[in-house]
Amino acid sequence: MMAVAVLTIDGPSGAGKGTVSRLAAKRLGWHYLDSGSIYRSLALAVSKQGIDLADEAAIVRAAEAMRLEFECGEELTVRLNGQDVTAEIPLESTGNRASTVAAIPEVRRVLLQKQRDFKQSPGLVADGRDMGTVVFPEAPFKVFLTASASERAMRRYKQLKEKGIDANLARITNEIEERDRRDRERATAPLAMASDALFLDSSDMTIDSVVEEILNLVRKG
Repeated sequence: MMAVAVLTIDGPSGAGKGTVSRLAAKRLGWHYLDSGSIYRSLALAVSKQGIDLADEAAIVRAAEAMRLEFECGEELTVRLNGQDVTAEIPLESTGNRASTVAAIPEVRRVLLQKQRDFKQSPGLVADGRDMGTVVFPEAPFKVFLTASASERAMRRYKQLKEKGIDANLARITNEIEERDRRDRERATAPLAMASDALFLDSSDMTIDSVVEEILNLVRKG
């Protein structure tokens, strides 16, 4: 049986992983996994159920019970326990809670298999923070995509404003820098570049040029 190819795209929040990964998956005709939406959905489930972020056991139970559906069209549609939560996924408050629940080792264990189940023929593009180091360490194609904190903050600010969501650039910059620190320093699956990953800084690159660099990596085999 032919092995299912996996392309992992890791990097910090706001680096453009989602947009680039969806475009790459569409060009390749592969499946798509947005691991960040899995953790953000759990953060929403925790919030909607009124679970205290200090109650790790309750958060783990919520992770085990969570029903999640992705629909990848022009934009990613996320359904949590049957409810469309797409509009809530990109909120900074959701991202901050997601970073907190993602630091819980048992939560990561519960959600690990759910992520690996996305690996199906003809291939998978998986984006996140530990796709190439923890979830799919055997993946033949790995990319670490980043950009400066100020550039990532500006991108997120524009994204939120375009959706009619009130946003403050200085606060977003501070939150991104704090989240980067938490993600790098957490004991379980910290944000790190796989030793065999292609490093791409997208600060001064167009989306199309980033996608082309990634597709070239896959084409070279």
